[in-house]
Amino acid sequence: MSDSPAARRARFLEEQEVRYANLKHQLRQAFDPWGLVAIHSKAAFSWLSHPVELASAMTRYVHDVATLQQQGVGRWLGEPDTDLFPPNPEDQRFADPVWRDHPGWDYVKEAYLMQTRWIQDMLYQSPGLSDAERRKSAFWLRQSLNALAPTNFLALNPIAQQKAWESRGESLLKGLQNLARDAGGGDVSMTDRTPYTVGGNLALTPGVVVYRGKLLEVIHYAPTTPTVHAMPLVLITPWINKYYILDLAPGKSLVEYLVGQGFNVFITSWKNPDEDMAEVSFDDYIVEGAARIIEVARSVGKSEQVHALGYCIGGTLLALYMAWANRQDPDKVPVAHWTLLTTLTDFANPGDIEVFIDEDGLDVIDGIMQKQGFLDGKEMSSSFRMLRPNSLIWNYVVSNYLLGETPRAMDVLYWNTDMTRMPAAMHRYYLREFYLHNRLIEPDSLCMAGQALDLGRIRQPLFMVAAEEDHIAPWKTTYSLLKHLPEPATFTLSTSGHILGMVNPPLANSKRSYWQGSVGAREQPEAWLARQQKTPGSWWPSWVDWLRPRCGAQIKPPPLSNKQYPKLIEAPGSYVFE
Repeated sequence: MSDSPAARRARFLEEQEVRYANLKHQLRQAFDPWGLVAIHSKAAFSWLSHPVELASAMTRYVHDVATLQQQGVGRWLGEPDTDLFPPNPEDQRFADPVWRDHPGWDYVKEAYLMQTRWIQDMLYQSPGLSDAERRKSAFWLRQSLNALAPTNFLALNPIAQQKAWESRGESLLKGLQNLARDAGGGDVSMTDRTPYTVGGNLALTPGVVVYRGKLLEVIHYAPTTPTVHAMPLVLITPWINKYYILDLAPGKSLVEYLVGQGFNVFITSWKNPDEDMAEVSFDDYIVEGAARIIEVARSVGKSEQVHALGYCIGGTLLALYMAWANRQDPDKVPVAHWTLLTTLTDFANPGDIEVFIDEDGLDVIDGIMQKQGFLDGKEMSSSFRMLRPNSLIWNYVVSNYLLGETPRAMDVLYWNTDMTRMPAAMHRYYLREFYLHNRLIEPDSLCMAGQALDLGRIRQPLFMVAAEEDHIAPWKTTYSLLKHLPEPATFTLSTSGHILGMVNPPLANSKRSYWQGSVGAREQPEAWLARQQKTPGSWWPSWVDWLRPRCGAQIKPPPLSNKQYPKLIEAPGSYVFE
């Protein structure tokens, strides 16, 4: 029986409405992917509907301009400098004395800071915006305002002008050469990469690859002590970058340090995905990643259980594995105790990265991954650098191109630019289910690798490390995992940030320090910190002291490989070069 004309018309109109909605979405993704036009239009109209507040704001602006003009004239007449709009203490763009001592350059600095602060204040004070809209629009507004800083332009940068004069233009020529080089590479150089090679002066701790699968190689390190602890250590690294952040240069390598302390160490070296791995899922990372290296370490290390460490997203994976293994058979979990380094499990307050995590932002990322089958490391690196644009972008633009300087060689920055890719299916799931919906902290909300996951089932002792200045995994957010665990944990807060807080060798001249102590039931992070004493130096030795009584007696080191997992090649393996 055919549809009636009325039913056909209704269906036609419904189809047209869907097509129109899809077209609007596609146009918005093409021309305004982050929805900023709508937000800023909303802010503008909200001010027009509050004329009294708008008049007050404009009065403040006129007053600030007049005061700035008066001070500018006074400076030329010999009056002392009084910063009306002082830079943020962390803002190094105007640190050179010329920005204070010369009246003209002081005026340029003050005018820029006055304008940017007024614009940002107007946005934050817009009466019609939600908190989420304020944060999102303010982030993108800061990107524009930071890009327009006078320090970024030769005509408005006295330091660059002076260097060009003194070098007779050589600095400008070198800057153009640097610009051409970086344009070819598609990124602003952060470091001189020429002094470093993986396997040459990075990732040097001796060992062998004893397993190679579709997702990872497992490296087993050679002992350097007559005996080792009976229980192996398994290090699960993040696959956002290469594994050797934990085996950096000699003297900075956590792996080297652990081997030297008499531990039997295994580490993940993840494969760099390509378009053929587009459908690799987070389930695969649990089964063929975390579970696989633990199985290899138990077999080669001749131990029923291991200690497992996870770093960054490798730590998130370890938390998933712990919940998964405790659901399978809580009496036979192959991890006796575990360590997390700067790891998010509760994504309610993930820091500045949240500006990318909404439906608009994820649609943009999905579009990129759909074309490629993966998210390229350059896209991820750009996102993280935008969280600290002055120090991680414009600082290098000025030094590389306006001053003609060669970036300083730094092993950590070399590692940071040795980028990897993210499989599309895994990364899509990670961003939506963890960051956007924050389902990991909801008991049994996620079903992964055949098991419903509940962090509250994890009973193994935990040692947790966070970093005070971490903008990728804020320490109070990492701390929030502890309220979901039934057992007490030891929490360590290191000074510095996401990387240098962890790459923290015990050195005589170290300026770093840490706070450490057990966490009471439901204790808030501020209360925990208030009762801790700051300890100078590295947290590595205190972690080793925590590990020793838990990792068994000292035994003769087992062979580096066995029949089930034979030696394939020497460390650092092959996947690290992909």
